[in-house]
Amino acid sequence: MLRPRVIPVLLINGRGLYKTRQFKDPKYVGDPINTVKIFNEKEVDEICVIDITASIEKREPNIPLIREIAGECFMPMSYGGGVRTLEQARTVFNAGVEKIIINTLVHDAPEIVRTIAAYAGASSVVISIDFKKKLLRGYEVYTCGGKRATGRDPVDFAREMEKTGVGEILLQSIDRDGTMQGYDLELIHRVSESVNIPIIACGGAGRLSDFASAIKSGASAVAAGSYFVFQGKHRAVLLSYPTPQEVESLP
Repeated sequence: MLRPRVIPVLLINGRGLYKTRQFKDPKYVGDPINTVKIFNEKEVDEICVIDITASIEKREPNIPLIREIAGECFMPMSYGGGVRTLEQARTVFNAGVEKIIINTLVHDAPEIVRTIAAYAGASSVVISIDFKKKLLRGYEVYTCGGKRATGRDPVDFAREMEKTGVGEILLQSIDRDGTMQGYDLELIHRVSESVNIPIIACGGAGRLSDFASAIKSGASAVAAGSYFVFQGKHRAVLLSYPTPQEVESLP
């Protein structure tokens, strides 16, 4: 049985690396190039790079920066932010990216997502489902950096996304982003039971046991931001990654 992947998520804005809390209040934490070099030394499984303002500002992907980051990576890299056409997707792949993460586009033009998946192959396209808990009951999918409610239920939406031919779902809790209080295990379980493609859990990891809990709930991989960049109650910036032995111990 393959061990689960443990994936740092790097949020970029301009040329800086930031960390958000509930998709708001971005805090500058360093330079993405230097961060990738440190993660190379720590033998990270994979990294996920997301431009947090590209879709909001309707910008195209920053190809020079993507190429620079990918050129430093010794591990597979996925990228999300601003991809709206097949040609842009081709350019991102040609810059050295193994997987493209799509969020806003799948709500605005799902037919383009199908075209990208057909072009690149299912394993190269990841759908990001950002969700919040409703005030009284249930969950709702959000898009455009968590700023636009869609009225869609994440479980139903995940089933629909599987039919587009994509290879994975990045399931992100907006409520738990940056809190380090654990994943939303209920929704991870419900979505993983509803689709046959892998689920990457994201949002809320604060300790190694949170990774184990997400995997036991059905996630095929775990992703996090704050867990890898902050240390201690004062959230000092210090990059870290589980040891090979710790990763191997995950279920």
